[in-house]
Amino acid sequence: MYSLPRIIQGGMGVAVSNWRLANAVSRTGQLGVVSGTALDTVMVRRLQDGDVGGHVRRAIEHFPVPGEGAEILRRYFLPNGRAAGQSYKLLPLYKQTVTAARQRVTMAANFVEVWLAKAGHGGPVGINLLTKVQMPNLASLYGAMLAGVDFVIMGAGIPREIPGALDALAEHRPAQLRLDVEGASRDEVELITFDPADHWQPTCSLARPRFLPVVSASSLAMTLARKSTGRVDGFIVEGPTAGGHNAPPRGELQLSERGEPVYAERDVVNLAKMRELGLPFWLAGGVGSPEGLCDALAEGAAGIQVGTLFALCEESGIEPALRDQVLRAAAEGGVSVFTDPRASPTGYPFKIVTFPGEDRVPEPRSRLCDLGYLRVAARGDTGRLVYRCPAEPVADYVRKGGVAEDAEGRQCLCNGLAATVGLGQMRNGNREPPILTSGDDLPAIGRIAAAWDKVRADQVVKYLLGESRAG
Repeated sequence: MYSLPRIIQGGMGVAVSNWRLANAVSRTGQLGVVSGTALDTVMVRRLQDGDVGGHVRRAIEHFPVPGEGAEILRRYFLPNGRAAGQSYKLLPLYKQTVTAARQRVTMAANFVEVWLAKAGHGGPVGINLLTKVQMPNLASLYGAMLAGVDFVIMGAGIPREIPGALDALAEHRPAQLRLDVEGASRDEVELITFDPADHWQPTCSLARPRFLPVVSASSLAMTLARKSTGRVDGFIVEGPTAGGHNAPPRGELQLSERGEPVYAERDVVNLAKMRELGLPFWLAGGVGSPEGLCDALAEGAAGIQVGTLFALCEESGIEPALRDQVLRAAAEGGVSVFTDPRASPTGYPFKIVTFPGEDRVPEPRSRLCDLGYLRVAARGDTGRLVYRCPAEPVADYVRKGGVAEDAEGRQCLCNGLAATVGLGQMRNGNREPPILTSGDDLPAIGRIAAAWDKVRADQVVKYLLGESRAG
């Protein structure tokens, strides 16, 4: 059993927190974390790009489900990569029920990422998943557990059922989650189910990883600690300055002159209440410094979760040219972060990085939904479930019962974030443009990182622990 880490490296998706970054952090004895968001798409696109370095193929040889690794390679591996301008082959979109083969791709992808993150050292590795991305989560968890994942971190929702699912999956028993259905009555229940027996016949149980939900209020932490379906092992307490998705402000939404959500005193987490729970917690959002760690420890936290500094590391998945652009702009004071209340199809505020000369709101992107991770289920006119996303073409969204106004300003985060790590789809000869997210502290953190010759994960850990100076 691992001792509690002082530093948790944030699980930034899509594949920003890749296996290389998590492996490098875990080698220092702190908690390296891979992002589980859209890992199945990430894996098959790496294979279609020729699997440079052979890492996916090396890991998938150890995937324990008989024959599945070879089948995935047969379907997706291109030894010479894609031809110039060739589009990626897509996976079938997730819905409430998918084929066993589709589940196994998800299992294998999460297994591969965790296996690679754990290779060559004895440090702990975690995986970060989004509660809001419901439909792949059980297969994702099981695949990560097959690789021996040590921690599961989940935010963007209330993951009350996940602890019980972890208990079941550790014993290879069927697991289920309640599927959120928009417009459903309170007594209507739809389930997402996963049964390991549909895929193989294991012989021994798995280690049950520690579970750390992400919370933005002490009341949510108390609810999860007392009413979850199994053991909660601690919490990530995230403030609204953190990157990616933020919890909406409590109460009526108000916007600043800049058009960002306004957070107030009631959005500050009561840390005294967190201490009363008697479970370890880590602070996240604007704490990526030695002073931030010291302040967190003084508040009774076990440590801090840091994203932005690690995203700027050489080991992160952000395309090197884009990462260098961020560092140059930060050094010159020319980068900013805008908390967009409309961009994300989830309805949560989402932070977007902008550069000099850019509008704070990105140019409208082509409306489509061909990855579908943020689709939600709704009851259609015929009584059957339909799946819709407010970033898809407005006519399609309305035809499925959505309201046109809800689609205004939405961006396809699935495709944009995949492009950020060099896996953007080709469309009519053009590559999908990236969307870059970061915490509000990017300008200050970026100036620190720009002072280093190269930003390495182990260097960031030493800096945060006060063992070395920046620059």
